[in-house]
Amino acid sequence: MKRHILAELEAWKVKKERKPLLLTGARQVGKTFALQAFGAAGYEKTDYLNFEEMPGLAAIFELDLQPERILREIGFHLNRTINPERDFLIFDEIQEIPKAITSCKYFVENLPGLSLAGAGSLLGLHLAESNFPVGKVEFLDMHPMSFSEFLLGIGDDKSYRFLEEFDFKDHLPEVVHRHLWEMLKTYFIVGGLPEAVSTYAKLQKDTLKAYEEVRKKQRDLTIAYLADVAKHAGKVNSMHIERVWSNVPAQLARTLDGSAPKFRFKGVVPGIQGYARLAGAIDWLKAAGLIFKIPIVNKAWHPLTAYAEERAFKLYLFDVGLLGSLAGLSPKVLRDFSFGSYKGYIAENFALQEMIVSGSGNPVAWRENTAEVEFLLERDGIVLPIEIKSGWATKSKSLRVFAGKYQPPRRVTLSAKNLSIDKSSGIFQVPLYLAGYLSRLPAVA
Repeated sequence: MKRHILAELEAWKVKKERKPLLLTGARQVGKTFALQAFGAAGYEKTDYLNFEEMPGLAAIFELDLQPERILREIGFHLNRTINPERDFLIFDEIQEIPKAITSCKYFVENLPGLSLAGAGSLLGLHLAESNFPVGKVEFLDMHPMSFSEFLLGIGDDKSYRFLEEFDFKDHLPEVVHRHLWEMLKTYFIVGGLPEAVSTYAKLQKDTLKAYEEVRKKQRDLTIAYLADVAKHAGKVNSMHIERVWSNVPAQLARTLDGSAPKFRFKGVVPGIQGYARLAGAIDWLKAAGLIFKIPIVNKAWHPLTAYAEERAFKLYLFDVGLLGSLAGLSPKVLRDFSFGSYKGYIAENFALQEMIVSGSGNPVAWRENTAEVEFLLERDGIVLPIEIKSGWATKSKSLRVFAGKYQPPRRVTLSAKNLSIDKSSGIFQVPLYLAGYLSRLPAVA
């Protein structure tokens, strides 16, 4: 499956002052596949080590952290000579051997020609450790497959090409809009985890069978994520972490209008009601890449994050397909797009994923008095308000309140409707499936 991150890896490879790369992201988002595919396409040899599968390799890093000696011993283990000028070296699950992370400092100083990449599903949990090589590594964060990557992965090349070339200057044909909307509902079920996408791609001619197997795969992946929690977080912490994660979809039932609510702590863990006791569990999930934590701001001035309160935020899952699975939403309900209060949250979760994966920025939510807008994006000092509507009704009192107070040059409503642009007023009605392409919106007068 072709992933957009391959282009970012290529940009890293050709840098004049390249540092070792750390590829972060949740388990099963495709980090190992992407690195190996990149290595196979661009290097004479790819030398791959998995520190979780081979914990004995820790001994290589015990004597000292001299890169030349480390390469010799790795070469002995692999039964070949590593050429630091032409080979690609991968340290997978690098967080399992902390000294391997520290060694990156010495690789960049002593062997700057070597292309070295480390990957780890729980690497984010180690970033604050005292022996971390701050300033000596580069980071790339990998997420589940975006909507466009999903289309390419299941063989819908024509839709993929259309999205990649679309620039908001042309009309969006109704036949294309209808097709992409139907494919979006499929993506709501399957999500972007490569194993789920691969399962669907192989069975898609038998839709019911494909959805059934996708749900099985998602349940298996959920078990794997919880096993990671139990292994790395300790008995008490793992219970809190699991309950917080399970409550992200469970709290959907609290909202009447379908929009994502502020996360509440009461009832998540019996006997614990405050943020302070659950902050560690939330931070763990965020560092592991399993949730998005979006601040709620009460003013839309610069900088936005200055108006966020520590205890006011929304939580979203990192994959919309897994969200539907954890919430117990059947594929039929999602295909019919008639799932009540869950509908708005599914749409929000999708839009957030797309904005983050596309590099649009770090969204925040806005709430003043009774008015609220799902997301604000800040770019070049300009705030873009984004309202999410899960269906065809797109009137928004809150967006009007926001526009009246802050006078944004542009405002966006993402919904099921076809594209409509009024440049004179700066109002953009944009199909939900284009959430990852908002950076292409045309300027207004």
